Amino acid sequence: MSSRPARQSWLALAATGAVALLALTGCAQQSAPNDDADAPAVPAADLPAPFDGEPVEVALVQQSGAGDYFTAWTAGAQAQASAANIDLTVYDARNDNAKHASDLEQAIASAPDAIIVDHGQTDTIEHLVHEAVDAGIPVIVYDLALEDTEGVLVTSQSDASMAQGVLDQLIDDVGEGANVGLVSAEGFAPLDRRKAVWDEFVTEYELNELFFTGEVTESTATDNIPLVDAALKQNPEVQAIFAPYDEIAKGVVQAVIQNNLQDSVKVYGIDISNADIEVMIAEDSPWVATSATDPAAIGAAVVRTLALSLAGELDETEVQFPAVTVTRDFLLENDIQNVAALREAEPTLLLDDVVVAEWLPAISQ
Repeated sequence: MSSRPARQSWLALAATGAVALLALTGCAQQSAPNDDADAPAVPAADLPAPFDGEPVEVALVQQSGAGDYFTAWTAGAQAQASAANIDLTVYDARNDNAKHASDLEQAIASAPDAIIVDHGQTDTIEHLVHEAVDAGIPVIVYDLALEDTEGVLVTSQSDASMAQGVLDQLIDDVGEGANVGLVSAEGFAPLDRRKAVWDEFVTEYELNELFFTGEVTESTATDNIPLVDAALKQNPEVQAIFAPYDEIAKGVVQAVIQNNLQDSVKVYGIDISNADIEVMIAEDSPWVATSATDPAAIGAAVVRTLALSLAGELDETEVQFPAVTVTRDFLLENDIQNVAALREAEPTLLLDDVVVAEWLPAISQ
């Protein structure tokens, strides 16, 4: 593993550069409306091929999870699709790996013009991704670790940069040699990449890792509370906890509060949503920093990346989206209570200059 770049100084809000996100996993299928009155769509006749005629049929095959992050991601993708003359059919496996595979099989059988695969497990989904490519269907993936990316357009946030940003803040707050804990899960590509950065920090700053626990389920926040409760009861001297997924972070916060440790334990997460901000700005909240993108903007950017590729206007085969590190202090000082207000305070979250064209402006709301 290459050595980590030199630490940066992080203020209340710091850009992390090229980045990454996390996410994981219903089953309902739905079509995005193509009459979004709020989307300043370019008339189809003014769009390049293949968007200048009948709507382009695209299947979005998701593995989403609990929380409003995924709702916002999908809404952003749908808004951008409507503006680009894309008829988006959504399949959502809701953390069911077998269903995710069967959803992708169904999408391939429907022979769409393209497929977006959002998250998933490599061992259950990669062979189907290549089956779609072999069938001549363009495929773009988001935050899915593939062993072979040939013929696939890959998008992500840089999980390493996201983890580094929030862990730099952790070191600024608690210093070297601090007692720390990790609450995460193994087998999920974004979490695994974030843990790799965590391991580097533990070594470089001689952190004393007291525990590593956690899981990802359909009720991740709730299911992590008893795990973290047990870890805190055994290790009340812990000073900081890294929870590199917002649903996990919510569970960690609840466990810290119910053990009355919010004055001595700081929580560091990844991702942002309205619900996350509500937790962070609550009185005496231990969640002091998170590294994130705007999920709606990311969903929209993935659709734009696909659209530019289909129009022959994208040279890259891999695209990463930038993120920012947000502190609780920044939210409180700027009276930020939701993602809309955060966008106003930090407009780079909109990604309105990332994978865009004159005929394809950024639209995520």
